Amino acid sequence: MFARSDLKRPSGSPRASIEALENRTLLSVSATIAGPAWAGFAGNAQHTADSAYTSQPLSKIHWQTKVDLNPQTSGGELITHYTSPIITRRNTVIVAVKTGADGGFRIEAHDGATGALKWSLPVDYQLPPHIFVPSYSMALGPTGRLFFAGAGGTVFYINDPNVSYRPAVHRMAFYGMANYTAHKAALNSSVFIDTPITISKAGTLFFGFQVSGTNPLNFTGGIARLYSDGAGRFVSASTASGDFTDDKVVQNCAPALSVSGDSVYVVVNRTNVLGIGAAPISGTYLLRLNSQTLHTINSVRLRDPATNADADVPDAATSSPTVGPNGDVFFGVLEQPLNLNHDRGWLLHFSADLSKEFTPGDFGWDDTASIVPASMVKSYHGKSSYLLMTKYNNYADHGGNGVNKLAILDPTATQVDPTTHYVVMKEVLTIAGVTPDPDFVKAFPKAVKEWCINTAVVDPATDSILANSEDGKFYRWNLSSNTFTQVLKLTDGLSEAYTPTVIGPDGTAYAINDSVLFAVGR
Repeated sequence: MFARSDLKRPSGSPRASIEALENRTLLSVSATIAGPAWAGFAGNAQHTADSAYTSQPLSKIHWQTKVDLNPQTSGGELITHYTSPIITRRNTVIVAVKTGADGGFRIEAHDGATGALKWSLPVDYQLPPHIFVPSYSMALGPTGRLFFAGAGGTVFYINDPNVSYRPAVHRMAFYGMANYTAHKAALNSSVFIDTPITISKAGTLFFGFQVSGTNPLNFTGGIARLYSDGAGRFVSASTASGDFTDDKVVQNCAPALSVSGDSVYVVVNRTNVLGIGAAPISGTYLLRLNSQTLHTINSVRLRDPATNADADVPDAATSSPTVGPNGDVFFGVLEQPLNLNHDRGWLLHFSADLSKEFTPGDFGWDDTASIVPASMVKSYHGKSSYLLMTKYNNYADHGGNGVNKLAILDPTATQVDPTTHYVVMKEVLTIAGVTPDPDFVKAFPKAVKEWCINTAVVDPATDSILANSEDGKFYRWNLSSNTFTQVLKLTDGLSEAYTPTVIGPDGTAYAINDSVLFAVGR
């Protein structure tokens, strides 16, 4: 698919000079740039979603580009999980564009300042069996190399995505390129990367993969580790968890690395086509693996903290583990039975070795918690050095009151939920949405549109969170005043699968709404 004859050459340059130019650029980038501006899902391997850059005011849409050429809805809801944009230190914005109704993708590189298209590449990646369309997998390594998913569980890479011509593309396979070449058609139709790619500080890739039916290599779904030189290893989900029914890493659930990088956290379960809210048909496990060998160090079966029933982690969700600065691990699950907690689920909290479970947060499912330095909240006088930011929807159609909020939680303090009376993490700050929800205001006068977040960027320089809402607006939540100090309308709004927010190196803020990526600034 990426034959050299397909490469677009710079004017007046021979074909052979393309890779030479790439390599010279890569060496220059490697020598001067300490990693990307935004490496992938939730920004880094711990999924803290903290920005190193000060965001511009949310005053104007600078440019926009579609990330879905054929959006699909079900019951009026947009049912695709869109990939977090990746941004290089040189301000190139990489986006994955869905081209078909149920799959088909291409990668685009845009100039962050103007939105101008720098290059575009089709990819042969195929989706695994799914309910909602899963997010496409791509990530940026510490030297600036771009990795993105291909067919058959393979991974493509580009040495320097900052170029202004179609770059040379290379392919790797965690089970060996010789095996892929020998069984290409069979592997393409049976093996699928099913999570975002997570990259270590050394440039090693971690991701989950799913297997449908049989394949010539006779392996089942599990966790893969892939070095930047193409050498790989993997372990099946069942071997890692010790539960023979487990057959994959949960779709959309990005592996997370410990602060030291010696451990990788993944969540595995059994393929379940019954959808959101169905009772789990097997155990779901949070695993701590040795990041070098992928041997299991510890595991914990995820349970509802109120009922001790097996928690639900559906493939339609997007929650991934977050690792705090002290090593603690946070992961969101859906409650069992459904509606016990108004469909909010729980944000489970574990020690780094998974041996201890602490008080849960009052919302967890379909959200990856962001890490907030305690110094950002001037009114906070507790003991924790960091706090957690999460959406805090309270769904009116599942027993709640429709007052959908954002929240800052203290992972070390507790309170009693006033509705369910369960002990949960203490609320430090909360703020409700501002747009009335016409579907529920008759029964619940304070009902507002829900927050549209699967990971929200934290901006320590301005003490704020940038968040996307289903009302079609982009909000700056200032934690010092606990108010929305800036609001910008992006679209007319709609019900949609949850989306990420990001900040680029020039301070441009990015949000996806109604299948469009918006670049916003002063």
